[in-house]
Amino acid sequence: MSNKSLAPRRIPAWVPIRYTAFCLSLLGTGLSFAAAQLWGGGWWWTAYGVFLALSVVGVWDMMQKHHAILRNYPIIGHMRFMLEFIRPEIRQYFIESDQEALPFSRAQRSLVYQRAKGESDSRPLGTLLNVSAQGYEWVNHSMQPTKLASHDFRIWIGGEPGQPREGESLCTQPYHASIFNISAMSFGALSANAIQALNKGAKAGGFAHDTGEGSISQHHRVYGGDLIWEVASGYFGCRNDDGTFNVDKYTANAIDPQVKMIELKLSQGAKPGHGGMLLGPKVTPEIAAARGVPVGVDCISPATHSAFKTPVEMMQFIALLREKSGGKPTGFKFCVGHPWEWFAIVKAMLETNITPDFIVVDGAEGGTGAAPVEFVDHVGVPLQEGLLLVHNTLIGAGLRHRIQIGAAGKVITAFDIARMMALGADWCNAGRGFMMALGCIQAQTCHTGHCPTGVATQDAGRQKALVVPDKGTRVASFHKSTLHALQELVQAAGLEHPRDITAHHIVRRISDTEVRQLSNLVMRVEPGALLGDLDKQHNVFKQYWPGASARTFQFSPPPLKPSVPEVTVRVEEATTS
Repeated sequence: MSNKSLAPRRIPAWVPIRYTAFCLSLLGTGLSFAAAQLWGGGWWWTAYGVFLALSVVGVWDMMQKHHAILRNYPIIGHMRFMLEFIRPEIRQYFIESDQEALPFSRAQRSLVYQRAKGESDSRPLGTLLNVSAQGYEWVNHSMQPTKLASHDFRIWIGGEPGQPREGESLCTQPYHASIFNISAMSFGALSANAIQALNKGAKAGGFAHDTGEGSISQHHRVYGGDLIWEVASGYFGCRNDDGTFNVDKYTANAIDPQVKMIELKLSQGAKPGHGGMLLGPKVTPEIAAARGVPVGVDCISPATHSAFKTPVEMMQFIALLREKSGGKPTGFKFCVGHPWEWFAIVKAMLETNITPDFIVVDGAEGGTGAAPVEFVDHVGVPLQEGLLLVHNTLIGAGLRHRIQIGAAGKVITAFDIARMMALGADWCNAGRGFMMALGCIQAQTCHTGHCPTGVATQDAGRQKALVVPDKGTRVASFHKSTLHALQELVQAAGLEHPRDITAHHIVRRISDTEVRQLSNLVMRVEPGALLGDLDKQHNVFKQYWPGASARTFQFSPPPLKPSVPEVTVRVEEATTS
């Protein structure tokens, strides 16, 4: 038997296999039409209609010029686009593991859903985590656990009543805040029903609801929950027609008793250093009323503030915001970027003796809205590093006792809160965690307006699916259950309050055979260390602290000294001789 006879039979090249679906559609069209003419009956005419529609699609596919796949594979090529469209759902429900965080794991989402619904969150048969994996962390427990009366952990922001404060332009209405609050999410990004449910939950649970840069809408006021009013570069709710800051409009909103704190937004974790724009068609009358902009006109958020240009001016602006609010706690939120800009702000605090009452550090891994891929993946400092830098800089400048620090960025569980507080935070904010408490399924369609659960959409029909009374209860339940879990962690560690958690209480696995306390891995600065010699400090302080100025955000490096002056002198002498 010859080798030629053993070769596999191949379909001739002239047979258009890729056109099989199209050809079968044409054939089916002809046969079904003939059958309908001969025998009649609705089924034959239905078949004819289906085949005719497929044939029309095939002709269109071969004629269009945008998709090469459809030109080469008419009709059947659409399967590729269909599978691509449902790929995220296939992956989420059938492929990804419970611990695969994209951006939140199935286990994390399930935990939020269970706590929001008031269901048991206990796990049988031990942990599903690999405790031998590098990076695994845990809290060391005590041989003498404590017993705490309540999980309602709170801190004073703006100073404790009856205790004198340091500095100029002091807060006169300190806020007794929960250590777990709703992070900044604007009406416009979230639906009206979502805003109402969040605020209802905040009211019931006694915690704060950050408005986001979209200002205070009518939906924030329905249930009267405590608000943190975020004032961003667009000055929504307190702006002139040209987009500049209007002090009278600001005062009218800031003195509202429902507003408990004022937060100046410098940047956010999702897209730090990037402005934004809400297209005119999306600027509805409700959004326009909240933001103080015309209906149907593009709503622009500049990348920078126009109310101040230097760190000193920024401190003066914070003092103005605090004064016009009636003395309410006033601070700022930012995602850490250039370290010298942050150092310049701290130096402005020292020069003016004006300090914010709080600083919220937003990690680059955070973000509830849409942002360019490059910004999401590669711009901004992650929460751990940003929090450590802010915390240690304030200690080194002797200002830490005057300023409370909030942390935001993928905070979901009680351990997340404990860990952030161990790194220097006084409280934590969560955005996506509370979105999941509302029913968010991580469909990642927030920017399209097609949110399947009515959380992140302005479509009136879609947001009706979100029932405010029910979801408000779930928001409060998620907050309560998370703090109850935190209470049990604090008790197990033998402590009295989450603020007692330090980096000494958290342990991280370094390798298969080595673990370290966080206190031995993270940066630590002694009180007042930045006010003297920097030789023994971390390189970030040695390199950038001297070149930072309270009068500018720009970096001014100190003059460089020649590394080999003697050689230079000898060359000059030789040239002269």
